[in-house]
Amino acid sequence: MLGHALASRLRAAGHAVIGYDVAPERRDALVALGGIVAADAGDVAKRSEAVCTVLPSLAAVEEVITALGGARVIIQMSTISPGLTERRGRLAAGRGQAFLDCPVSGTAGMVARGDGIIFVGGERDVYDRWRPVLEAMLPRAVYVGRAGQAMMLKLVANLLVGVHSAAAAEALAMARRAGLDMDVAFDVLASGAGSSRMLEVRGPMMLRDDFPAQMKLDLFMKDLHLIQDAARAVGASTPLTDVAERLYAAVQDSGHGGEDLAAVVKALENRQ
Repeated sequence: MLGHALASRLRAAGHAVIGYDVAPERRDALVALGGIVAADAGDVAKRSEAVCTVLPSLAAVEEVITALGGARVIIQMSTISPGLTERRGRLAAGRGQAFLDCPVSGTAGMVARGDGIIFVGGERDVYDRWRPVLEAMLPRAVYVGRAGQAMMLKLVANLLVGVHSAAAAEALAMARRAGLDMDVAFDVLASGAGSSRMLEVRGPMMLRDDFPAQMKLDLFMKDLHLIQDAARAVGASTPLTDVAERLYAAVQDSGHGGEDLAAVVKALENRQ
């Protein structure tokens, strides 16, 4: 979904987009945008000035970037570990390829509206060269530093997403248990001092008990584990994240992994 949203932004800005996805329906969606479907990832590299990778797992990133030997510029936009990002950057440099570390902060729906941020790591001159393309995808493409640092900042941002979403769920579950008028409670909370972007975005899902996936819980669990690993690597303490991870894991185990991470409210509503 995120890859499609980014492709749609590029097409709207007048850029030609050549892409590939293992899912036939996503290849069809690219054609509907006016894009061109390549035979595989290597074919994308041969036919493009720069290749953006938007993939769901670390293993997929490893496999696909390895196949991009013919690419001149690799713009890595998947959420992976800072360590893997640094390693892929070094390997790209060894192959004579330019490499940008460009994770995206924002759901697919937000990106489709142009509402989100691209964090950028890598060589400054490569960023300057490709900044217009990055800003065609999202108006804010912020240079952070060397490759790996943008990914670290993305994980810090996702830490807030996870903790704030769990906090919103806890607050709304308490309000519901207290018998408050939930429409009134949400309106007051969303406009008060304790509001957050996650309360605004995910609170309505929690009230409706309906969790269409803007960010699938299964995918977000990967991010939470990356956050915990990165925190240990730099010696940072993340007690709130650790508690939130256990709540999300409980909801995932109960069968909500394909739903939005807002389903974390189920873990709190079910507790006595």
